[in-house]
Amino acid sequence: MNFEPDVSKAKAGDRHAFVLLMRRIQTDMYGMAYSILQNDDDSADALQETIMQAYQSISSLREPAFFKTWIFRILINKCNQILRKKRRTLHMEALHYEPASSGDEYRQVELREVVNQLDESMRVVVTLRYFQDMQIREISDVLDISESAVKTRLHRARKVLINMLQYSGEGKAKLNEGY
Repeated sequence: MNFEPDVSKAKAGDRHAFVLLMRRIQTDMYGMAYSILQNDDDSADALQETIMQAYQSISSLREPAFFKTWIFRILINKCNQILRKKRRTLHMEALHYEPASSGDEYRQVELREVVNQLDESMRVVVTLRYFQDMQIREISDVLDISESAVKTRLHRARKVLINMLQYSGEGKAKLNEGY
């Protein structure tokens, strides 16, 4: 998706171009926020805060070609702020995976539901790679980690996902091993 013409206009102060940009990526952004926060209200808050910050600082974006990476970095930072705030006020229970009981072993498991059971560091890289179609380099930039760390997290996540899917009685999972 080419964002550059609208990004250039938005950087120049065109509000309509900024709104169009947000409409084009709002679903992807919400999905990313939800994969981190696991809550509709918190995800909506993160999205709103991200859009406000992006609007206020879009003129500082140096390279329009990196708009999506830039805004996803803002979004992930906002999500992490919300998580830190929640952890201070609430004791969050750890996510756990409950395998299907023998009576419903043939039920369909949505991949997204299984991905949501991953540890946050793995869940974020899987979501960016497979649901947002970001390249390893882009994920590395967004998360501010090395490319090898991204690859390691993806590898570990695939192993966990395969085990979870096999354990649930869904049969063998075949995930793309390519980075």
